[in-house]
Amino acid sequence: MPNITAITEFILMGFSDIHELQTLCGVFFLVMYMAALISNLIIITLITLDLHLQTPMYFFLKNLSLLDAFFVSVPIPKFCVSNLTHNSSISIHGCAFQVFLMTSFAAGEVFILTGMSYDRYVAICSPLHYQTIMSSRMCVLMTAVSWVTGVIIGAIYTAGTFSMPFCGSNVIPQIFCDVPSLLRISCSETLVVIYSSLGMGVCVGLFCFICVVISYFYIFSTVLKIPTTKGQSKAFATCIPHLTVFTVFLATACFVYVKLPSSVPSMTDRIFSVLYTVLPPILNPVIYSLRNTDVKCALRRWQQNLCPRGLLHVTF
Repeated sequence: MPNITAITEFILMGFSDIHELQTLCGVFFLVMYMAALISNLIIITLITLDLHLQTPMYFFLKNLSLLDAFFVSVPIPKFCVSNLTHNSSISIHGCAFQVFLMTSFAAGEVFILTGMSYDRYVAICSPLHYQTIMSSRMCVLMTAVSWVTGVIIGAIYTAGTFSMPFCGSNVIPQIFCDVPSLLRISCSETLVVIYSSLGMGVCVGLFCFICVVISYFYIFSTVLKIPTTKGQSKAFATCIPHLTVFTVFLATACFVYVKLPSSVPSMTDRIFSVLYTVLPPILNPVIYSLRNTDVKCALRRWQQNLCPRGLLHVTF
């Protein structure tokens, strides 16, 4: 029976113990964080203000950008402050709050991405019924279910993880509090919580993955029947970016969350955690929106309204 010592705080390991490298990491991730936050806020503002972007696809994009902005704002500012101040401690309540928010936003994003695949399925496979099926009420309902389900999953994950006592080392070999690392230092003598969390993550990810695969099976079948190459290219152009981002996000999330806790943490775990945390919020605005003709036109109109005399010119 292990000795159980009350743990009031954890130590996030980060990438280096050298102060100069910590400062460099802090500045680098601060720049990446600001880039991700600003680009997503621009997308949210454009879609909210521009009347030409009031469609179901952009409604989902706005929610995706909102989730990305929230998601990247949970671990990265704390990580930057820890590196710049050389103090990597975090209270147990702060750790629990971080786990809850990150899991909630990550689950919500997976459901939003799944909803976007259904939106593309309806737009390509049933274009005549698109306005009827993807009505404003349906879009709001799908989005609300995604957010609420994400919060429920986050609450279950957090409650299950922090219901166990912690003993031994309080060092978490990650840049943020993640469930596998916390399970590694728990004193629980039963694996019920571990397998429950693992099973829940697998079920959620598998459900969304199957939905996306089914949607794209019908999408590709329909697109290949389009007689013109131009029509096929236009249809594929709206689907490939979504499929790419969904695959990257789900693969990195599975590596971080849906895996059995190992006794020897590695640098690879931390690298994948960074990719999972920072890469989707940076890539999503670029892939989905900033290289999108409608969004670029909306950005030019917004620029002209702000600077009617051409005092500022931005080229995309």
